[in-house]
Amino acid sequence: MANNEEQSAYWNGQMGDAWVSVETYIDRMLSPLSDVAVKAADAKSGTKILDVGCGCGPTTLKLADLGAEVLGVDISQKMIDRANEHAGERSGVSFKVADAASEHYNGDYDIVFSRFGVMFFDDPVAAFNNLRSALKPGGRLNVLVWQAPVKNPWMSLPARAIEPYQPDAPASDPKDPGPFAMADRDYTRDILTQAGFTDIEFVDVEKSINLGKDVDEVMDFQTYVGPLSRLLEVVDEATGMLAIQAVREEFGAQQTNDGINLPASALLVKASA
Repeated sequence: MANNEEQSAYWNGQMGDAWVSVETYIDRMLSPLSDVAVKAADAKSGTKILDVGCGCGPTTLKLADLGAEVLGVDISQKMIDRANEHAGERSGVSFKVADAASEHYNGDYDIVFSRFGVMFFDDPVAAFNNLRSALKPGGRLNVLVWQAPVKNPWMSLPARAIEPYQPDAPASDPKDPGPFAMADRDYTRDILTQAGFTDIEFVDVEKSINLGKDVDEVMDFQTYVGPLSRLLEVVDEATGMLAIQAVREEFGAQQTNDGINLPASALLVKASA
């Protein structure tokens, strides 16, 4: 994605529908990582938190359950609608469709939190500078981002399997907006320093995540969200079937009695305003 407007169009279109349709699967799969980030936020009664890229609201609601007052923001109307459904009449939690990179803030939050929602800014320095403006003096940044693809085979495995079927395309910069844009610690530290943050800290979060009980469940997800789903939008049916089979074989080789489990590696990035 080249800019925030394109991100908005992407997440308010077919991808928004796809994400909502598999949200339960995603939240279950990512919960070992999400729980680490939520615990690290150390939310208490009265803590005011901004949850950036909140999606359908799983972490927003978990933080609110700890007594915090939480606003979840996301550029996807479809996801915010689902988040509001989950919240119901619950107190202490609200949701808003907003571009966190440009939204105006009043500097009254204790924590800016995110689970995999801050790697997509086209101007990350400006975006994080704006997020810093949401915080009180001494407020905390507490965001979870992905480490490199090689440390996340649950994502790199299908991407590698479909390489022979990919149309020719210019090589992309790993720092372009996308899941792995903040995998490089030095680059991320530089972004946050330029944005005015201090006391920057990185914590490795490495977990085994369960992708499903069998390859059929995994493939149901892969054809909706991820590199395979994007490939299927641009290739002919025959090529698509070959790509599906290639991904299926890769995941099938990971089958165990406990389902399909693969390593997932994230960075918990902490900083002070």
